[in-house]
Amino acid sequence: MGKIKLNNIRVHSNHGCLKEEMLIGSDYRVDLEIHSDLSKPSASDKLSETVDYVHLNNIVKEEMAVRSNLLEHVAKRIIDRIFLELPSITKAEIAVSKINPPIGGDVESVAVVLGADSPMK
Repeated sequence: MGKIKLNNIRVHSNHGCLKEEMLIGSDYRVDLEIHSDLSKPSASDKLSETVDYVHLNNIVKEEMAVRSNLLEHVAKRIIDRIFLELPSITKAEIAVSKINPPIGGDVESVAVVLGADSPMK
């Protein structure tokens, strides 16, 4: 078993329940960790035998572009799509952080963390 981590994926999107968030948007940070058997690709050096982190990054960027009221919802969509498109992944954890959230006060970010085991395992 092994892990692949994508750290600090930065995107601008329009998630949130406030009208300003929907119109202006906010900056977000996404951290993703997946588990998969990496024994074959670590020996073969073949991209076709591993989890392509470009594919993972594209899933994150595409799902972050679809507006949601809640970070929980977008995080769940990302995890669901990862399991659907990359069946070799056995477990995933994602943190979606809103940078400088409009909550009144000096708060750097707020994050939602979701984890799941593959429904196919």
